[in-house]
Amino acid sequence: MVTEAAIDAAHAAFAEAGGEVGAINWLNPGVAADIELFGLPLDRAREVGHRLSDALALDVAVQPVAHRKKKLLVADMDSTIITVECIDEIADMVGMKEKVAKITEAAMRGELDFIGALNERVAMLKGLDVAALEKVYADRVRLTPGARALIQTMNANGATTVLVSGGFTFFTDRVAAAAGFKVARANTLEIVSGKLTGKVTPPIVDSATKKATLQEFAAQLDGGVAAALALGDGANDIPMIEAAGLGVAFYAKPKTAAAADVAIRYGDLTAVLYLQGYKREDFKL
Repeated sequence: MVTEAAIDAAHAAFAEAGGEVGAINWLNPGVAADIELFGLPLDRAREVGHRLSDALALDVAVQPVAHRKKKLLVADMDSTIITVECIDEIADMVGMKEKVAKITEAAMRGELDFIGALNERVAMLKGLDVAALEKVYADRVRLTPGARALIQTMNANGATTVLVSGGFTFFTDRVAAAAGFKVARANTLEIVSGKLTGKVTPPIVDSATKKATLQEFAAQLDGGVAAALALGDGANDIPMIEAAGLGVAFYAKPKTAAAADVAIRYGDLTAVLYLQGYKREDFKL
């Protein structure tokens, strides 16, 4: 809850740092507000914002006004647009969730080579019937709160929305349709006679692919990468987050949060709309 006391605390913190605080514009009363800020370098203002976020247990973002409403969104899927890691849930079908989840966690923290970790985990799924993937999608895959509003609102305002994942097309195609993404890219699980072979069909979608995808679509925009927003949670999202005009980490691993312009730690995915200056009445649900 964004209270008047929280607004007052923000005023005081930025003023103490030497900034000049201007008008307040409520984007959603009690939920999200814009505060004009002048006279501080961006890096310094963000330092103050980070401290405020910790102190208030609220998401505080500092960003330039230019190119605020983005024309491109490139988003990760697992633990970002959806609430689970699909590969961990698939592994549960063969009694391997704990082992696979440990590898997933380490890979997302940037402690393991992504491609090697992917191949190691997929190999454990060899022989699994494709019906298990259907069960995982139906029973366990859920959109993160705010995901559909984020995608539908940006679509309605002329943005290109791209889902790019180091996960699998079996899920990205379905999630993209459910949320409304215009484009989806991911890895393809090799399936023979209705069963997983334990292999991924090359080429592998990895961190470099994610960054290249952002650059590909940004090149079609007048504003280039400045008009692009990247959203993710894991280490393999860092290159695209760093390349985007606005890089957003969502409940992210520490390395990813540190690399991002904004780290969302308290709100849902509608926070990404508030970051762009959308008001609650602008949302498309």
